[in-house]
Amino acid sequence: MAKRVESPSSINTFKQCKRKYYYQYIQKLPTQSNIHQVRGNIAHSTLENFYNLDTSALTEENFARKCKESIQTFCLHYWKKAQNQLHQLSLSPDQERFYFEETMLMLMNWTNHFVEDLSSLTKKKNLSVQEAFLELTPVREQEYASKEHSVRGFIDAIHHVDDEVHIIDYKTNATFEMKESIRLQLAIYSLLYFEKHGRMPSKVGIFFLRHKLKLLPVDEQLLNLAKTEIKEIHQHTCRTEEMGDYPKTITPLCKWSTGKCDFYDTCKPHQKE
Repeated sequence: MAKRVESPSSINTFKQCKRKYYYQYIQKLPTQSNIHQVRGNIAHSTLENFYNLDTSALTEENFARKCKESIQTFCLHYWKKAQNQLHQLSLSPDQERFYFEETMLMLMNWTNHFVEDLSSLTKKKNLSVQEAFLELTPVREQEYASKEHSVRGFIDAIHHVDDEVHIIDYKTNATFEMKESIRLQLAIYSLLYFEKHGRMPSKVGIFFLRHKLKLLPVDEQLLNLAKTEIKEIHQHTCRTEEMGDYPKTITPLCKWSTGKCDFYDTCKPHQKE
């Protein structure tokens, strides 16, 4: 049985619940979109395209205002562009307004940090606003794939900070917590970067848009975590595609007060066998 090309998302799904993995990646049952996915995509598109800003008109006096105006314009643009997706979620006008304002606040929080970094860099290295903006501009939305490990992933931002490489992912999570699933995602990104470039990134981290950036150092232990988890899923999925070999893991993630797993009605986790 050939190896399936996995991703951080599919591997974390496998670890969370093998039956969910079976439904999503083997049976390929349809999944439902939700507001958190849609607004997460809007936030990612906003940040990705912000760096295309024409900086020629930026000055020390106006760059903070211009950056904030740009983020607001991009956020509104991508929110309007996602109207068909948002409409399918059947949100009330008040609900959509709440999520729009919350998303905008997260992006403005990120912008405040960016403006601080830009200001600091101009003073620290005696750079123009344009030079500092360029130095802070990351390589964005890069796909990395490994034939050896049969895994791939999309990296939001790769920053070159002096002699260091920092890999950053953006998240709209409510909590400022580096969960094990996030640590594994970052470990896989580190492994993919190492395989392609022959050097480990210095740090990997998450910019929690409600809060701030949180970084982890990259070492052999982190790479080994990625290798171990990738090997484990391939050993299992290459051996069997029988549903019975993908047991249910019944947790509060099956169904909660405001929603349920995409496959809850198919799985019926709380129904006696």
